[in-house]
Amino acid sequence: MKIFKSNFRILSLLIILLIFTSCNRDGIELVHDGQTDYEIVFMGNATESQYKSAEILQRYLKEISGVELELVDESSQDLNKNKIYVGNIKGEDLKQQEIAIRTENKDLYILGGSDKATKYAVYEFLERYLNCRWYAPEVEKIPVSKIIDLPALDYVYTPDITTRTVHSRLFYDNPDYAEQQKVTQESFPTYVPSARVHTFHKFLPEEKFYKSHPEYFALRGDQRLPTQLCLTNPEVLAIVKDSVASLFEQYPQSKVISVSQDDNRQHCQCDNCSKIDEEEGSASGTMIRFVNEVAANFPDKMISTLAYQYTRKPCKTKPLENVLITLTSIECDRSAPIEEKCADFANDLVGWGKLTQNIRIWDYTTQFTNFFAPFPNIHTLQPNIQLFRDNNAKWVFEQHSNNPSELFELRSYITAKLLWNPDQNFDALLTDFASGYYEEAGIYIKEYIDEIHAKLMEDKDFFLFLYGDPSEAFSSYLSPEMLSKYSQLFDDAEKAVAKKPEILARVKVARLGVDFAELEASRKNFTDRYRLLIPNDEGKKIINPLVTTLLDNFKAITAKNNITLMNEMGFTVTEYLANYMSALEVIRMPNVAMGKKVVTITKPKKYAKEDPMALTDGALGGSSFYANWLGYEGNDMEVVVDLGEPMDINTISLAFLQVTNHVVFFPEKVTYSGSLDNEHFENFGTINNPFPLTKDSKVNDIQFFKLNFEKRNTRYIKVRATNKKTPYWHHAAGLPSWIFADEIIIN
Repeated sequence: MKIFKSNFRILSLLIILLIFTSCNRDGIELVHDGQTDYEIVFMGNATESQYKSAEILQRYLKEISGVELELVDESSQDLNKNKIYVGNIKGEDLKQQEIAIRTENKDLYILGGSDKATKYAVYEFLERYLNCRWYAPEVEKIPVSKIIDLPALDYVYTPDITTRTVHSRLFYDNPDYAEQQKVTQESFPTYVPSARVHTFHKFLPEEKFYKSHPEYFALRGDQRLPTQLCLTNPEVLAIVKDSVASLFEQYPQSKVISVSQDDNRQHCQCDNCSKIDEEEGSASGTMIRFVNEVAANFPDKMISTLAYQYTRKPCKTKPLENVLITLTSIECDRSAPIEEKCADFANDLVGWGKLTQNIRIWDYTTQFTNFFAPFPNIHTLQPNIQLFRDNNAKWVFEQHSNNPSELFELRSYITAKLLWNPDQNFDALLTDFASGYYEEAGIYIKEYIDEIHAKLMEDKDFFLFLYGDPSEAFSSYLSPEMLSKYSQLFDDAEKAVAKKPEILARVKVARLGVDFAELEASRKNFTDRYRLLIPNDEGKKIINPLVTTLLDNFKAITAKNNITLMNEMGFTVTEYLANYMSALEVIRMPNVAMGKKVVTITKPKKYAKEDPMALTDGALGGSSFYANWLGYEGNDMEVVVDLGEPMDINTISLAFLQVTNHVVFFPEKVTYSGSLDNEHFENFGTINNPFPLTKDSKVNDIQFFKLNFEKRNTRYIKVRATNKKTPYWHHAAGLPSWIFADEIIIN
């Protein structure tokens, strides 16, 4: 009985305490039936940014309720009104990015540890408690209600990732939208503008130094090449220090400069550099020692460098306190979270964390060779960002496409949200965007996203590469069966919003990824649905109406939405469509080589399954070397086509691909010859490359090497394409170059 009385007294005290707490922490009624007894108060010494934060709150409260709350500074408060305080009125000890939203004695406090955090706090309040949404620039959903009731609030949050960047022009071009999503508007805040990444060639330009001082550059084999710098050459260090000092003088407001390798793996292997790298257990050894020497001269500035490709593995030497390590995940398989599929990167992240607290993550979220390729990595965004956060990365740069790409608005929004709060409910976040941005069509687009990710997850061996191609997935998540299913989902999505032109336009943009995949599948002549030519009622081959429709839609939608680029190399939508039309012209040409046997005399190395029959299979290569191109690395291409019987011909044409940053060049020349016995060949003629390689050459292009000649009777056609040596000024100097060829046309 005593125990019962004791417990009863404790319970009574808890109830009294709860009642007392409730009385002091009651909810508040900001607006009721179009009336309010609240005013918005900002600090008397408020900055312009703080005042704007108060204005933002005032504007949205009016939009929701129709009531305009008065905006006053501390000295003008009406003692008879309750308050909404915006800004750190009480001077609380808040961290720079900390926000707080609380109610006290019927007043509401929206606080931030800095001007920027105050604005974030306002947007967080509007979103979290009043259900406002900003899905894209100019696309917001604001509820309407004559009543705004709030429960007692006591919300405090400090983001673990303090510099949050999403490489998307939605944020770069729209500062308000960047603030609404709480991301850094600039991709490289406080950096020297001309020295943000890959700076070695800027400090010591090849054009200025290479011929007179080859010793400044990387030793590769027995030759100095201007691919990277020799980091143990004291004159190189002196020049870089002088260049850094000059740039900081030129941009005195800048706090960070990049002293980092160029975008290739061709680092110096001289005795001095190799000795240091061996001692350090990584090629990052010479880099960190070099960068530390530079950083020591600028103690009040930050020197950024890359842990990238050959320097990704941590060394033994600790970076100085003013050295920022930018760790990149470019090699990682995106089919699953980095921790599952890229353990080496995760280990390197831990290793660098033991050496320094100054780590910036440079992560990647799209397929850079094909912006519009369906790229089912959305389910990896959250675990990857959590991995970075859990390893104390305070600065995360998510490199999206910047320019429009597959599901561009959705990806930009979700990535920003996860950088702010990596632990929120991901499925709820995705569902909220889909239903908010695409409205009634959202359920179908969400189903598409779920379906394509589920299909990829079934294929445990698929490597989802940042520089891949849709053709790699035609036996996986982009199979003809799945493509038809995705297309039907988008048909349903369009029907659902057919009477809403603005929303329908958004759905059509979202559909571009599937449309692009269907166009690329049609090049392969997979099925009756996905092929370039089909027979009409008279049996004549005509262009597949599906292809015509897809091309027309792609052209119209990209033009309407100012979408101009297909990949990071500058390959334009206009060029893509022109190349596709050329392919349609080629495929309609009479071609006696179609399906004929091809024997390769020299050995191909990659793609098209190294099968020389790719040259006569009727499936045409696209703008990426994965797409049905037969590749030769460092050797000439020499093949023989057997027409099966002697016949009269007077035209031979063969297409070649150029992707200069991937060391794929047009051949120097192509020679065609013929024979009746496959032993004695007559030279029919040579086509020299009409576009010799220069620094200004088109990065991504397709050219047809066509030869017209007097009619000859022949059975065997020999093609020899002469490979080009990688020029010394190219970032892959010293490495063999590639030739990629597809579809020989003989008439």
